[in-house]
Amino acid sequence: MTDARAELNVAAADLPPLRPGLDDPPLLVSLAQWSLRDDLWSGRLDPLDFGPHALRTWGIRAVEYVNGFFKERAKDTDWLAQLRRRAEDAGVRSLLIMCDGLGRLGDPDSDARAAAVANHRPWIDAAVALGCHSIRVNAASDGPREEQARLAADGLRRLCEIGEEARINVIVENHGGWSSDGSWLAEVMRRVDHPRVGTLPDFGNFNLGGGRTYDRYRGTAELMPWARAVSAKSHEFDAASGEESGKDYRRLLEIVIASGYRGWIGIEYEGGGVPADEGVRLTKQLIDRVLAERAGGGEGRA
Repeated sequence: MTDARAELNVAAADLPPLRPGLDDPPLLVSLAQWSLRDDLWSGRLDPLDFGPHALRTWGIRAVEYVNGFFKERAKDTDWLAQLRRRAEDAGVRSLLIMCDGLGRLGDPDSDARAAAVANHRPWIDAAVALGCHSIRVNAASDGPREEQARLAADGLRRLCEIGEEARINVIVENHGGWSSDGSWLAEVMRRVDHPRVGTLPDFGNFNLGGGRTYDRYRGTAELMPWARAVSAKSHEFDAASGEESGKDYRRLLEIVIASGYRGWIGIEYEGGGVPADEGVRLTKQLIDRVLAERAGGGEGRA
């Protein structure tokens, strides 16, 4: 059985996508920094203490960063080294950086598209400094569906070529607009056709805009062939059962496992019904329960 802690000594970029040994649990739980946004924005939690906090509070040994919580630090090598050291000293692995606010990689204006690619480059370097395997980006564009796919693929491929040099993957989340249409984002993946490109299927982000939504189960299945990370987004929980009120987690996790994915699934609590600490705990308990039922052949197994 692969020792997950031993993997801390392996360069994350050498493991695309992360797949522990076949005898390991199919999914290992990580924590997305966005879950603790209120604590980070208020200063109650120092970004440098995120990794150790994840271990102390929930026993979680891998974390996913959000560039917005240290947006001025992309080139601060001393600060990044300290962030990595604190995590690794606690036995916590840094997996990826979610990157927002850097321009549209599918911008119809060629200069703006090139600028967006350039704006992401420092975060690829930051990912290297932290020992991450990927940066998570957005495939935003404008115009007709087919044109947006072409433009997004162009910007993503340019960024993947930079990622190839740094041995960092460029993964795209379903994150609004056409990117929340699983078939559209799958087509973009086929157009990019680069070994460093991938997806980060998010259980919650299937809002197409204008009051329209995309089927989350179909979308997750469509994105899993390219998945190098998965976001187990949660919002509200039923107090009696502990189930996520708006999503069938058993169905979603079965889709993830059936795809052949073996690796980290990141808790991203985005609800407001309970405090963040409790929301993360409830999400982790639900994932652990579903996986235990599945392993034991209980009724939760499809």
